[in-house]
Amino acid sequence: MVTTQKLNPIDDNTLEKLGFSWHTDSDGSKYVSDELVEISQEEAETYYEAANAIYDMYVEAAEYVIDNNLFFELGIPFNLIESIKKSWENDVHWHIYGRFDLAGGVDNKDIKLIEFNADTPTALFETALLQWAILKHNNMDEAKQFNNVYEAISNNFKRLITLFDDTEKFDELYDGWKILFSSIEGNDEEEATTRLLQQMANDAGFVTKFEFLQNVHFDENGIYDSDDVNYEYWFKLYPWEDIAVDEPELATILNTIMQNQKAIILNPAYTLLFQSKGMLKILYDLFPDSPYLLETSFEPLKNKKQVEKPLFGREGANTKIIDSSGETLLHIDGPYDNYKKVYQEYVEFPRDVHNVKYQAGVFFAYEACGLSYRKGGDILDNMSKFVGHVLV
Repeated sequence: MVTTQKLNPIDDNTLEKLGFSWHTDSDGSKYVSDELVEISQEEAETYYEAANAIYDMYVEAAEYVIDNNLFFELGIPFNLIESIKKSWENDVHWHIYGRFDLAGGVDNKDIKLIEFNADTPTALFETALLQWAILKHNNMDEAKQFNNVYEAISNNFKRLITLFDDTEKFDELYDGWKILFSSIEGNDEEEATTRLLQQMANDAGFVTKFEFLQNVHFDENGIYDSDDVNYEYWFKLYPWEDIAVDEPELATILNTIMQNQKAIILNPAYTLLFQSKGMLKILYDLFPDSPYLLETSFEPLKNKKQVEKPLFGREGANTKIIDSSGETLLHIDGPYDNYKKVYQEYVEFPRDVHNVKYQAGVFFAYEACGLSYRKGGDILDNMSKFVGHVLV
């Protein structure tokens, strides 16, 4: 059973001063739980080891997909295939960060991969900053958590320059390259997350600027802000699959920019391979004996309770839980039903004394670097709550 500690919650005004404005859900309930999940140091280390091992499998699986031209199977839009190949073939296209969603890890439950939010993962602000603020607000030791997300991502920005070398070499190798950070205007959460990433890059030593996506200019020679300043790197908190479908002209010019080696885009295009839930099937084919993987197929599993998911979907939308006889037990509607589906073996999430279920989120930036939880029902949708943790 998941055990928790009750908290004195941070008031809304203080949260907003921290830059956290999405504290209240549409039904008026608080998005941030007034409890912390208790975990041991051993459990934290198990999450760390699991996320690192899973990422290594994703790298092997991506190479397999590219070598065998399995883009269609993963639902990859045709207009991004060349960008994916280009970004994969050169290490300078560095994966800055992602988040693994995991079942288990507490109460002696085995850790199982649910999916990988590799391109534009949410809950970064909450995990990196808010957990620390919650502990401080409650006069608790801020070091008592598995959470070095801020430092890890800052160091990963340095690796844009040093790659696999020691990040301390950044200062001698850095030559003034600039990063432009962009999100869509009108979304407070995405803007705050993007500006947090910008601050991490600033701390790493980069010259940076923020510009709303609609004000960024593109041509075959590069990427520019509203003052026509050219940038060597562009970070966009805008999903690659949305660029492909909703902004096909942008997908084309970004591919040209990459082919001409005029700019590097973050997160790289190959993270769309990781983002596709079709990779869960590829992973299971390649590593059927991995203790972290659930059986997954492009066809319904026979005689097993399972979860049907669209290849690209968010916040539980268009997800079904199906029992072993094929009957749908639970279904969440959403806008992603036109995508191809995968079928993943069902696994129970750990529960607390109130029968509420918990899914772990482990951020990855070169290595696993931070833990937080979401809690809710059988399908964790956009009304699930953020839950921090504390080492006990």
